[in-house]
Amino acid sequence: MVHSKRHGEILRLLKEEGTVTIASLADRLGVSLETVRRDVKPLTRGGSILKMHGAVGLPAMAGEAPFERRMRENADAKRAIARMVAATIRDGESIMLDTGTTTSFLARELLGHRRLTVVTNSSDIARTLATVNGNKVYMAGGELRSDSGAALGVSAIEFVSRFSVSHAVISIGAVDAVTGVMDYDLEEAEFARMVLSRGQRSLVITDHTKFGRQGLVQVCGFEGFSELATDRSPPRDIAAALAQAGARLSIADDEAGI
Repeated sequence: MVHSKRHGEILRLLKEEGTVTIASLADRLGVSLETVRRDVKPLTRGGSILKMHGAVGLPAMAGEAPFERRMRENADAKRAIARMVAATIRDGESIMLDTGTTTSFLARELLGHRRLTVVTNSSDIARTLATVNGNKVYMAGGELRSDSGAALGVSAIEFVSRFSVSHAVISIGAVDAVTGVMDYDLEEAEFARMVLSRGQRSLVITDHTKFGRQGLVQVCGFEGFSELATDRSPPRDIAAALAQAGARLSIADDEAGI
């Protein structure tokens, strides 16, 4: 791929996903990290793209709320995971969802389902699934976060603790082979931990970019949930930790034909 064509491909990927890491660009374009860094220099000088720590993005998205930007990141992978998980949920079942971009994608994939009972702290998920197809939606109360529109804190945790559901689903920010699943916000981690405890099936959904990351707060160890759904096989140490804990691993690439 010649220099100018790579510029066009970089811009195309950024328009689709919002932000992309340098490592991901190198992998997708089939070139070295140094080649990608050389390619993005004239684009950043010209103002076409913005350079961030280890990644690049489009200037037009700099003013977006953090949640909106995260919805664009790895959108295809998150959509594939959501589609796979939605296929395992039947009409009339109950599901609890925490706030997160991947769970928001799951809510959109559930729009074809009927008579769902949904418990969530996410105003985005509540708006998506309420008042359609005979669904019943319960929204946790409390102060809404300005970035994500999520209710968090003691009142939200107490509210969802009253429910027992068929499927309890959380999305997380990091997966570490030793610590387990982690997040970067204490209140979000505490809420997610409660969600996992309320389901007959407890499911963590995350795209492959979260593997090997160290979050700030532990949600739970690998024994704290029954299944992890993702878009690519995790590193060997994480796969081994999942197997040792008896957690099922579901991969959208394999099962959804993505």
